[in-house]
Amino acid sequence: MLEEKAAEDYIKEVGVDDKNAYSRNFTAHQKGISREEMTKSYSDWIMNGNYEEDLGPNRYRGPIYASQALANLYEDNVRPSTRVLDVAAGSGFLGEKLASLNFKNIDALDPSAAMLEKAKVKGVYTNFYCKYFDKDIDIPNDSYDALVICGGMGEGHIPADAVPKMIDLVKKGGHVVIVMRKEYLTYVLDYKDKLLPLFHRLEEEKKWKMISDKEVSNYSFNKTGIVFIFSVL
Repeated sequence: MLEEKAAEDYIKEVGVDDKNAYSRNFTAHQKGISREEMTKSYSDWIMNGNYEEDLGPNRYRGPIYASQALANLYEDNVRPSTRVLDVAAGSGFLGEKLASLNFKNIDALDPSAAMLEKAKVKGVYTNFYCKYFDKDIDIPNDSYDALVICGGMGEGHIPADAVPKMIDLVKKGGHVVIVMRKEYLTYVLDYKDKLLPLFHRLEEEKKWKMISDKEVSNYSFNKTGIVFIFSVL
């Protein structure tokens, strides 16, 4: 299996601490995992106290890449009034980075109540949604200036058919930023041969325009990432 080969390639090259951290991360991304099992994995991970150490910036740079992408889209003087939805917010890594860049109006969405309890302590979010992001999510359309995801794409995570809803929630002229591992496009069943064609179809339908699909190094556990940036039309 490609996902197992990717895991093997990583753990044979690193020390014990990195192997343990990767193993806990892999638990939440196993092939065939349901979204309920995925959520329980993250909740157990944060409650056992390893999560924030395991996904520190030496192993997981998604929040750095995502926050910089958003900062490049909005001048400093408009960031405080820019309403942002952090999807798959987890314990608030990205929210902290955005707040340090003068974004002041950030909402957090995550299906794990345990994760959101940790995020609340950070004091950087305005509203909290404890729910899955799917095509039927009950958040009003045109609610946000920007929607950003890092760490929310993967096996059992945000489904491909929820992508159009991302566009619905963002005002025209706003942005959607998706930061994810490149390898997920090749072996996550819901994304393989589906996600990129969906991105392009939505562009052909004039729903959004792709601004960037830049590859980045050392996104997560030394894996290559991709930063997708879209402008909503």
